[in-house]
Amino acid sequence: MIQEITRDTDLLARKAEPATDVDLAVAQDLLDTLVAHKDGCVGMAANMIGINKRIIAFDNDGSYMVMFNPEIVKQAEPYEAEEGCLSLTGTRKIKRWKSIKVQYQNESFQTRFKTFTGWTAQVIQHEIDHCEGIII
Repeated sequence: MIQEITRDTDLLARKAEPATDVDLAVAQDLLDTLVAHKDGCVGMAANMIGINKRIIAFDNDGSYMVMFNPEIVKQAEPYEAEEGCLSLTGTRKIKRWKSIKVQYQNESFQTRFKTFTGWTAQVIQHEIDHCEGIII
C-alpha cells in the first residue's frame, strides 16, 4: 500500500529498531511507496513512511531491492556529494564512499553480504543514514 511521506524530523532523527519477519508488510508498503515516487526518488527507508524499523528499499540498477537490518561493514574512497530527500526541503553536502560492503538480511531473514559501488552505493548510504537517525 502506498504510504504518505513523513516530514516529522523527530521521527526521522530516531535510530530505527531492528526489523523482524513481522515487518514484511512494512517492506511491501515501502516498496509500493518507492515505486509510486520513482520519478523523483531512488531509495527510501521505513522511517520515511512513519515506521521506525531498519528497512530500506532502493533502485539497484533497474530493479528494486529491499534490505532488512542493513549495516555498512567496509567502505573505500571517500568523496563529497550533494543530496536531497523526499522528507526534507533542499539539498545538503555530505561525505560518501565510492564503494561499500553491506551486511543485511533478505526477505527470508538470511544474512547476506554484497558490495556496491557508485550511484547505488551512494543511495544505500543515504538510506542507512535514515536508519541511524542521521538527517542530511
